[in-house]
Amino acid sequence: MTFEGIVTNGIIVLDDDARLPEGTRVEVEVKESPVEEKPSSSLNTLLKFAGLVKDLQPGMALNHDHYLHGAPKR
Repeated sequence: MTFEGIVTNGIIVLDDDARLPEGTRVEVEVKESPVEEKPSSSLNTLLKFAGLVKDLQPGMALNHDHYLHGAPKR
């Protein structure tokens, strides 16, 4: 009998809600398949864009709400 599934948070989750009796001995064969990269943190994602934009208004970091949404300048 062969089942397939995926590892999620370190636990093997079988496809099609397959269930095995508790205590069943199994053998796991890892298939060669592309594994998605671990999602990077939000900070690392944002840092990819650091320094890319040129010619911004002076004080853009401090007053971004003013330039984007019309809030009063700080």
